[in-house]
Amino acid sequence: MRFARVRRQVRGIWEAAKSVQLAVLLFLLTRAFLVEAFRIPSGSMEGTLLVGDFLLVNKLLYGAELPFVGGKLPAVRPPARGDVVVFQFPPDPTKHFVKRLVGLPGDTLAMVDGRLVRNGETQREQYAVHRDDGTDGRSIEFRWQRDYLAPGVDARRYRPTRNRWGPIVVPAAHLFVLGDNRDNSLDSRYWGFVPDSLVRGTPMLVYFSVTPDSLREQAWPDRVRWHRLGALIR
Repeated sequence: MRFARVRRQVRGIWEAAKSVQLAVLLFLLTRAFLVEAFRIPSGSMEGTLLVGDFLLVNKLLYGAELPFVGGKLPAVRPPARGDVVVFQFPPDPTKHFVKRLVGLPGDTLAMVDGRLVRNGETQREQYAVHRDDGTDGRSIEFRWQRDYLAPGVDARRYRPTRNRWGPIVVPAAHLFVLGDNRDNSLDSRYWGFVPDSLVRGTPMLVYFSVTPDSLREQAWPDRVRWHRLGALIR
C-alpha cells in the first residue's frame, strides 16, 4: 500500500516534470521561429514607438534563423520599403535596433531639407516626425557616404549634413534605415547600410508599455501606458 502511494507520487512528479519540459521546449521553439520580445530603449522612433514600449517581433516573416545549424527558414516575403524592422546593429551585432526601412538594394536615396527623396521622387512619409532644433551641421560620421555616391556626384565637393545628403546608391544585399524621429535618430545616415542578413524580424504589436525610469517615483499602475497595450505597429 505504501509502495503504491510512493509510485503514484513519483509518477505525478514525473508527469509534472514532462509538462514543464514541454512548456520550455514550446517557449524555445516559439522564441526561435515565431516571435520574440523586444524593448524600445531610445526615442529614435517616437511618433510610432515610445521609450518603454515592449514589442512582440514576428521573426517568421523574413525567414527565422535555424539555431545551431545555420541558415534560415524560407521567408514569407522579403523586407519592403516602409516596414519597421528589428536588426542587429552592424557596428556591434550584440545590440538590436529598430528603424524604418526606406531603401532597398539599387535604390538611389537623398535627403533635401529633411525630406527623403527616393529614385528621384520626394516621399510623403506620414510617420516621420521632425522636431527641428535649428542645427544641421556637418559631421565626419557622414564621410562613409562618399563611397556610395550616385554617378555624377563629385565626391571632392560633397558636404553632407543630417538633413541634406546624397544621392547615394544602396548596394546589393544591403538596406537603408531611418528613425521616424528624424532629428533625433542614430541611423543609416551616420553608420551606413544594414546587411540584409542582420534583419531579425518586424514588430507586430505593443504588448506592454511604461513611462521611462525617470518617472519611477510614480505608483506602478500610473506608469503603465494602458492605452498602448495591444497597439499595432505600422
